[in-house]
Amino acid sequence: MRELTINLPDEAATATFAARFATTIQPGMVIYLRGDLGAGKTTLVRALLNALGYQGRVKSPTYTLLEQYEVAGLQLRHFDLYRFRDASEWEAAGFGDEFDGSNICLMEWPDKAAGLIPPADIEIFFEILPEGRNISLHARTDTGRECLKSL
Repeated sequence: MRELTINLPDEAATATFAARFATTIQPGMVIYLRGDLGAGKTTLVRALLNALGYQGRVKSPTYTLLEQYEVAGLQLRHFDLYRFRDASEWEAAGFGDEFDGSNICLMEWPDKAAGLIPPADIEIFFEILPEGRNISLHARTDTGRECLKSL
């Protein structure tokens, strides 16, 4: 399976999807989150972390660019590159080290770091609807295809 579209009419549906998705993600995966401001990217990450059992506060990394989480034996890295300025910022922060084959990297606004980050295993596109959201998941690697097949 290479593509899957899911309607998420509300936050409860997002949480339900996140719980299913949480069972399929694997260490080392890179997941791009694409969509307009307010489309639900951080909401999905928060629901995913909660589904894995994370009890703490899940903040948007809009200003910090990166938030790190450890839960259920997994290392998750949540990037929000909306305010990202240039490659020197990336290098100075050592963000490249986060793509170590064991961290699961969730990337909001990946285009801002084009050429600096690895390609996605899965890209999730968010579409705002009059009521709720649609998300389209696109598998870009064998790992991504296995993940989608498990959904």
